[in-house]
Amino acid sequence: MSANTLFLRLEGPLQAWGAQESKFVVRRTAEAPTKSGALGMLCAALGVSRPEAAEEWLPKLGALRMGVRVDMPGVRWWDYHTVGAGMQMRIAEDAAETKSGAMLTRREYLCDASFLVALQGEPALIAELEVAMKAPQWTLYLGRKSCPPSRPLLEHFPGEFPNLLSALASVPWRKRLKEDTPPQAVDCLLDWEPTPDQAEAPDDALVWYDVPLTFEPPSHRPRFVIRKELRVGANGEVGIAEKPAQNLTPPPLRPRADYGNTEYKKRRLERLDLDHHLCVFCKAPIGGRGATVQHVTYRRAGGNETLDDLRSLCRLCHDAVTMIEYGLSMGLDRIKPEEPRWRETIIEKRTEIIKFRSLETRRRKLAVEEVE
Repeated sequence: MSANTLFLRLEGPLQAWGAQESKFVVRRTAEAPTKSGALGMLCAALGVSRPEAAEEWLPKLGALRMGVRVDMPGVRWWDYHTVGAGMQMRIAEDAAETKSGAMLTRREYLCDASFLVALQGEPALIAELEVAMKAPQWTLYLGRKSCPPSRPLLEHFPGEFPNLLSALASVPWRKRLKEDTPPQAVDCLLDWEPTPDQAEAPDDALVWYDVPLTFEPPSHRPRFVIRKELRVGANGEVGIAEKPAQNLTPPPLRPRADYGNTEYKKRRLERLDLDHHLCVFCKAPIGGRGATVQHVTYRRAGGNETLDDLRSLCRLCHDAVTMIEYGLSMGLDRIKPEEPRWRETIIEKRTEIIKFRSLETRRRKLAVEEVE
């Protein structure tokens, strides 16, 4: 039997998997391991450097089909980091003056999460990857260097399976502590591929921009990801349910902003006129194509917004409010910037943004050796 599936057990105190919406100053994590993260680990095991990966290995590894079983989703934690202690940064008050200091960044982690990753491909490639993972050339970690694994990555033997779901169902769910009880079901995130019966992705398919084209500079293409569920027995055995459980009705899609929607554009202009084209927080004039409005709630987002759902903000206040909302992991209802309780927090965040410019901005102004 030639194994066509490689299993990776990704479990540790902390892990972080860069998502598309992750920015340099605010580094969020995806809910589960990304394909870019998994392929990065494989390249590290093979001893393939970031610049070298694009030519041979990323096209080959990108063709692997990937499935993730969420055994324990973990808890989202935030931490502050500093980058570049001796970095020369421009002072906002005087564009020609710089001072030495560090950039503050905010990073998100998954705490105490556990994932089972299945990678399917040609048996010869799977065998080569298994050998590399057993004796990796470079240290392997769970997304960031501060996230070492707490269980063997090759805890489960490779095998031959007809599809990703059956592969993920073949490995029992395991307790971590004696008092742990198996869940009734576990979620799976699977690569979707067209079939003769289904040439188009289903409506509930997710789009993840995590298939790496190059690591340096980072460049990714999208893939379709579908959610499936596996049932878990009292002793940890995992199986594919013959009939879906009664509670598997998917939740309604979360409203999302559609900035190209005609009705939204009308409400946006009406809100700017109502606020006299002034930022409701700092009263700075705003106008032209760069004028921004902030959603204070997303309950009617997508074209059904009312005037009270929006606020006019300058770019600096908009960025400050958005960073605060991300840091607090806020849901549909967001910050109303005119409320007194948010005033000091927004001022502090504005000051932080002015003081610590984004890496992309500084790349355009500073020499390479001052940024890297």
